[in-house]
Amino acid sequence: MSGSGQRPARSVSALTGDGQTPLDLPVAEAANITKRYGSTVALHDAGITVRPGETHALVGRNGAGKSTLVSILTGLQAPDSGSVRFSGAPAPRLSDRDAWRRHVACVYQKSTIIPELTVAENLLINRYDRGRSGLISWRSLRRRAQELLTAWSVDVDVRSRAGDLGVEQRQFVEIARALSFGARFVILDEPTAQLDAAAIARLFAGIRDLQEQRVTFLFISHHLQEVYEICDMVTVFRDARHIVTAPVAELPRRDLIAAMTGEANSLEAPRTRTGPAGSARVVLDVAALASAGAFEDVSFQVRAGEIVGLAGSGGSGKTEVAETIVGLRTADAGTIAVAGRRPRAGDVSAALATGIGFVPQDRHHQGLVAGMSIADNATLTIPDRLGPAGFLSTRRRDAVAAAAIDDLAIKTPGPGLPVSGLSGGNQQKVVMARALASDPRLLVLVTPTAGVDVRSKEFLLGKVGQVANSGTAVVIASDELDDLRLCDRVLVMFQGRIVADLPSGWRDQDIVAAMEGLTIDA
Repeated sequence: MSGSGQRPARSVSALTGDGQTPLDLPVAEAANITKRYGSTVALHDAGITVRPGETHALVGRNGAGKSTLVSILTGLQAPDSGSVRFSGAPAPRLSDRDAWRRHVACVYQKSTIIPELTVAENLLINRYDRGRSGLISWRSLRRRAQELLTAWSVDVDVRSRAGDLGVEQRQFVEIARALSFGARFVILDEPTAQLDAAAIARLFAGIRDLQEQRVTFLFISHHLQEVYEICDMVTVFRDARHIVTAPVAELPRRDLIAAMTGEANSLEAPRTRTGPAGSARVVLDVAALASAGAFEDVSFQVRAGEIVGLAGSGGSGKTEVAETIVGLRTADAGTIAVAGRRPRAGDVSAALATGIGFVPQDRHHQGLVAGMSIADNATLTIPDRLGPAGFLSTRRRDAVAAAAIDDLAIKTPGPGLPVSGLSGGNQQKVVMARALASDPRLLVLVTPTAGVDVRSKEFLLGKVGQVANSGTAVVIASDELDDLRLCDRVLVMFQGRIVADLPSGWRDQDIVAAMEGLTIDA
């Protein structure tokens, strides 16, 4: 990809001067949009205006409201208030899916291509030509599919099995399918998350070619350097609100980061703890760790009593590194040592035996057994402590669970309550209780405060600080700044590599810029 930074604004008139649509009408416009889910405000009086022929970026931190706006722009949800218009006309009824497809399409990060079908079948699914007998005319299907790909300069064999295509090829097939309904406005949701640099360059070249054919894009990405590479305009959302819309060429990177974080003066993160002495023993030693397609050449150490953050946006590799440390994944190369011992790669039991406690990313699918009690969930990692010769003492189990309930202030009538009956914050405390039950040497946490209320978040992070103060080494893999403020230092990952090692006292702007692949001094 080019490293030239900002690109000149594209001439809209050169792209839309066909006389069919007035040049001053936006391709898509959302105005004064408010959307609530219960007590949660997902969007508040927010909006965006996308002009013909431009590639318009929508950026913001997690929870800013981007996904909610996309669901409204694509007709999957209705706003509580506000309006959506396409080329000056009101949006169709939500029930009229065909009308929505003629206005807008979204290519999601998770592909909607059906891998078992051919490219031709995916392109024209539910629109197959049939002969007099009612059977599908495969020759006609392949001909129409080839005409469609040729029209949009997509170089893919229509007879290929879609599951054999690369990520980049699948995206172009999805774009071509979207355009076949008549839409000329395409939303790209994290389109580069799974692409290498060469594929990204080809994707961007394809986007520019489609712009020349009067296709307009809304580009959503966590990688802000891509905004400066491919986009003409950028809109920033923060805390469910519209913050700014500006030409990319006129918005310095420092100002873009400030708009995303809410920092006008690059304030330092508050410091609430003192890290361990440099002479503290090394508990975790990660050396030259690599996993194809996820991360490479990752090396770092964590000392007793130290809290080290692994920061990064989606696709950075931070979660994969954390899961490799605890044995959920197997690295292709490199070593992991915990207190001098090397657990067998890809073996969770071996990792736990070396003294690792783990809080996974998704408590619902990875962290809890919903039908089991608090006591059973909290003691899953220590069956050897609950009775002799493999027999479980329910009295001992309940005593251990009761102590954890008290220590972590879990709100429950007793240890026998199924975890499914707890609030999100209390469920996460049960996951934490299980991670701490074995008195770990190393505690690994992935987004430990996701989906919990503010009070539970403060409590959980406070507990992590207490555990570290007692001598446990801690790794926190997260993109949430509140999780990372606790850390003695933060290793920032971008596209599978560690790109920054920030000591305590970092500024929000600096860490967000590193996570997004930018330097704000540019």
